[in-house]
Amino acid sequence: MASSLLALLDDIATILDDVALLTKVAAKKTSGVLGDDLALNAQQVTGVNADRELPVVWAVAKGSFINKAILVPAAIAISYFAPWLVTPLLMVGGAFLCFEGFEKLAHKLLHSKAEDKAHEEELLHALVDAKVDLVALEKDKIKGAIRTDFILSAEIIAITLGTVQNSGLSTQIAVLTSIAIVMTIGVYGLVAGIVKIDDAGLHLTMTYAVGSLKHNFGRGILWFAPYMMRALSIVGTAAMFLVGGGILTHGFPAIHHWVESITAGQNGIVSGLVSLGADAVTGIAAGALVLLLVNLLQKTAVK
Repeated sequence: MASSLLALLDDIATILDDVALLTKVAAKKTSGVLGDDLALNAQQVTGVNADRELPVVWAVAKGSFINKAILVPAAIAISYFAPWLVTPLLMVGGAFLCFEGFEKLAHKLLHSKAEDKAHEEELLHALVDAKVDLVALEKDKIKGAIRTDFILSAEIIAITLGTVQNSGLSTQIAVLTSIAIVMTIGVYGLVAGIVKIDDAGLHLTMTYAVGSLKHNFGRGILWFAPYMMRALSIVGTAAMFLVGGGILTHGFPAIHHWVESITAGQNGIVSGLVSLGADAVTGIAAGALVLLLVNLLQKTAVK
């Protein structure tokens, strides 16, 4: 009896160790989505009154949990009943990541700063325009953010599923559930901090005397906040190309073997840089191709 109990505990410990390891690997692979996820969700709060920012973030977070409550069982069902679909879904997710990244680059290149500034002023005007229904505006922003989250969550779940597709069902359930919970809490906890960081800086500048350490720290926060948002957007875009390109590179044996042949015999740093470069080039090329196809389809549909 004792030996059976010890064997059971050993099996449980092994499963938990596998879950922890695979969850760590999945979290690393899905991290490329998070920079863009943080920037997008923080931007969704633009045009919302300061005292309503956290309730809006909480509403979107609840919607994100619902999204993942739909996606995780769907991913497990696909893995169990149609495992051959995992790789194609992963490739579609990688291509979509590249498309999103390239679309952001195209937007920066094709739209002037004046157009972007006019759009920001239009959003801020909603705060002072008495004719604008702020409740309806807030609900629209929440719905839009939840729709965006569904796409990003699907990417995260697809990448995670690709990581655990060769594991047992119980391990798949544990890893997918862990990633869903950790990513949602982590992302929206950080989003809440990001959207309130400027308020924290303003509070310090207004509460403490000019020239004091805390006042200057508050001014530093106010100066740093917009640069942080830009950095998040840049890092997120780069990560989308790297993660999406990496998925596609490994999905096409010809490209994967070509990269392996180049990196063969190289030291770890050079090999890693060449692999990252190949992933980035593949991601950018795939993003451009998908964007071109989408635009052609849109023009065809209009005609």
